[in-house]
Parts: sequence; C-alpha cells; structure tokens
Amino acid sequence: MENLDVQLYSIAEQLDRIEKKLDGKYSNKFLDMKQVVQFSSNSASSIRRAVASGQLKVSKVTGKLLFKKEWVDRWLNG
Repeated sequence: MENLDVQLYSIAEQLDRIEKKLDGKYSNKFLDMKQVVQFSSNSASSIRRAVASGQLKVSKVTGKLLFKKEWVDRWLNG
C-alpha cells in the first residue's frame, strides 16, 4: 500500500510539471515579434530599433526574430 502512495505522489508531481509547461509558466518561452508588440505595447519599428542598437537581445537562429520574455522585461524596465 505504501508503494502505491509513492507512485501516486510521483504521478501527481509529473502532472504538475506538465500543467506548468502547458500554462507557459516556464521562463524559456520565446515570443515572436507580434507577441512582443502586444506584450510591450510598443510598435514593431521601435522593437526593431532596440534590436539594431543592441538594447534588446534577440535570437535569429530560426530566421525570424524570437525573444525570451525575460529579455523583453529587462528591456522594458531599463
């Protein structure tokens, strides 16, 4: 019976981790340009200027501009 309790606890922990991932609560989530515009209330051109000047960190690996939410937060907070 005790072994069953341990297994149920382990399953509950795994489900909690899955739920957090689905809710987007992990900080490694990337945002595209449209999402950053909505999140920051800045225009796309303002965001591109910040990227060009080095004020806003960006990933271009996939061929499109992708931003981590923490990078955008840091840029917005100065």
